[in-house]
Amino acid sequence: MRLMEALQIRKGEIVTFVGAGGKTTAMYRLGRELADQGWRVVTTTTTMIRPPSLEQTEALIVESDPARALRLIGEALIHSSLITLAARRLVADNKLKGIQAGLVGALAELADAVIVEADGARGLSLKAPAAHEPVLPPETTLLVPVVGIDAVGCRLSEETVHRPNLVAALTGQTHGELISAVTLARLLVHPQGGLKGAPASARVAPLINKVHDEPTLAAAREVSRSVKGHAALDRVLIGAVAAGVPVVECWRRVSAIVLAAGASQRFGRPKQLLAVGGTTMIEHVLRTVRETSVDDVVVVLGHLAAQVTKYVPASCRTVLNKDWDAGISSSIRVGLQAIERRVAPSTGRSSAAAHRWPGTAQAALFVLADQPRLKSEDIEAILQAYYGTTKPIVIPVYQGQRGNPVLFDRRLFPALERLRGDVGGRDVVARFPDQVLDVQVPSRGIFSDIDTADDYERFLGENQRTGSIP
Repeated sequence: MRLMEALQIRKGEIVTFVGAGGKTTAMYRLGRELADQGWRVVTTTTTMIRPPSLEQTEALIVESDPARALRLIGEALIHSSLITLAARRLVADNKLKGIQAGLVGALAELADAVIVEADGARGLSLKAPAAHEPVLPPETTLLVPVVGIDAVGCRLSEETVHRPNLVAALTGQTHGELISAVTLARLLVHPQGGLKGAPASARVAPLINKVHDEPTLAAAREVSRSVKGHAALDRVLIGAVAAGVPVVECWRRVSAIVLAAGASQRFGRPKQLLAVGGTTMIEHVLRTVRETSVDDVVVVLGHLAAQVTKYVPASCRTVLNKDWDAGISSSIRVGLQAIERRVAPSTGRSSAAAHRWPGTAQAALFVLADQPRLKSEDIEAILQAYYGTTKPIVIPVYQGQRGNPVLFDRRLFPALERLRGDVGGRDVVARFPDQVLDVQVPSRGIFSDIDTADDYERFLGENQRTGSIP
């Protein structure tokens, strides 16, 4: 996917790149993507950069006087979509000296987007900011800390890292040791590392760059897995900005919404409390969900909520759907309100998860509470597919048949909240068929729910024959 899609760039953004391992290339790549969409874009720096090539910009303006610079930019944007601004040329170094950070806000009044490089790294793949860095425009709306994944496996030294002693101090790694994915993760989320100077109102989206093969992809995923749940981060990008496809995965927060409010009328007794593998159905399903990389688990309760709550672990949040008998759409709305923080926990108990969860979910994974054959591997396949697509709906498929759980990006939350009656997400899927990504999953558990007593007896028989949950 493109950088502009992965970063969800909006008009009026001031995007600031910091760190090491491809900032300048990323800045110009993003600028070109936006300009190709007809946006008026200014790229600049508050430190120093090399002069852009003809492919990277349509016009270069070098002007130290702020008032004159703004006038020249305004005139140039009438005829050109992508302008680079610097204060002066450093001929001996073949570099451009950057502008004052305070000028960026005025530039944003002239352009649809301003993209800034706010520190230097001597062309290396990893760095820690010095005391005077980064030089962030205070109006920054999106901060992108960059690291090069090719630093993993190299020694923490001057040959690989800009200011290795500072990196060592921030990450706890010893100078000369091999750099690991953990090192990159710690650096990205350290308040004096990747997050240094981040404006409180800015979104933060780290970019793990230089991912060219399976080993570097695996290392980048390890970094992403470590930092994705951090309160300050909106998303994590994995890719190679110099390649044809700059972003291969965009890791975003996903909340699992477990629908457990129904009365199980067809079955005749609450399915949530059925015995499954030495535990209850609800416990088994929640354990399966919690074994995955979802960031938050919300359990929507209704019928016999007080009884079912006893089997919900403290790591999950519970919310009460008082209108549970109005159909599944009411539980969908309550679940979405919970992850949007528009409804309070239901039971009055102090939930550790409710206090830990800091951020906004970018997607909701709707899980049925009566899927005892569902595997964590199935859920991980759905999540991994979501990280690699721009489509807002991801549906698991096994042997050509679609099943559950289904993931919806927050772009479709309004459509889900408009559902009424005993109508679920299938209605939204039918309305947006071209927005669906089908993903093959490893087991048939995605469409093996328990609706009737015969279903349950069949499940118990299979379980007894295999000695495990089939």
